Amino acid sequence: MTAAEWTRRRERGSMWFVRFLTWLALAIGRPVSRALLLRPVSLYFFVTAGAARRHAARFLERALGRPPTLAEEWRHFLAFCSTVHDRVYFLRGRFDLFDVRVEGAQIIGEGGALLMGGHIGSFEALRACGREMGKRRVAMAMYQVTANLHDVLAGVNPEAASDIVALGRPQSMIELASCMEEGALVGILGDRTRGDEPVVHVPFLGADAPLPIGPMRVAAALRARVIFMAAIYRGGNRYDVRFEPLADFGNVDSMTRAERDAAVREAIAEYVRRLEKCAREAPDNWFNFHDFWGGTP
Repeated sequence: MTAAEWTRRRERGSMWFVRFLTWLALAIGRPVSRALLLRPVSLYFFVTAGAARRHAARFLERALGRPPTLAEEWRHFLAFCSTVHDRVYFLRGRFDLFDVRVEGAQIIGEGGALLMGGHIGSFEALRACGREMGKRRVAMAMYQVTANLHDVLAGVNPEAASDIVALGRPQSMIELASCMEEGALVGILGDRTRGDEPVVHVPFLGADAPLPIGPMRVAAALRARVIFMAAIYRGGNRYDVRFEPLADFGNVDSMTRAERDAAVREAIAEYVRRLEKCAREAPDNWFNFHDFWGGTP
């Protein structure tokens, strides 16, 4: 298998310019930087990101059931740039700037859990839910394909970098197990395949899409409770965060290998159903700007 197109795509924008925009956003504050920077930067990417715009339009057509209007395509890019802009303030701990409404936080309970999200909405908004989650540590398990943007954001809050567990290394599972034993919440995104890993094809918006098996296998290996998480951007300073029970692999040791594989696949199918519901509800929050269906017309 070859690497997925998104893993080969270079990060857009000069890093010195990204660093300058980050510094400026913090220096002049969120309201002013939104007024001065957000729309011009969004317009630049909207005009110049041809491939991403084509893929986004195809997604919107599936989600809406009709071709999107130019205004809907524009709102899609504006929502994405808005959440990237807000990441700076979430990482800085400026939760007071946002109206974050949380639904389902009570299901998290005690002990470690795996929060299965996707490239929809903002994972960083989860940081604003500390009060509802007992001020628990939130770590992020992820593959790092390119480090430039990560390095910029780590410069905003160096402590945030220590809460990232890099996947694909021999010690990754040991680090994740340690986080879970400490009672931490571990976030992982389960909707994007690197192209060189096992996948399962699951119906999504009317066509089969390849979903990676790895994230749910990690959950099974950790014997973890899995909670679906999405933080939908509603415009302005509002985010709606939801937590929903997804799967529980606490009894995986009593399963045969076939039963375990079936449980993993059913959990992935349920995850995709939740993801599809969010995509239809808030299509402008879908931030997979690549061919999600892997060549599906």
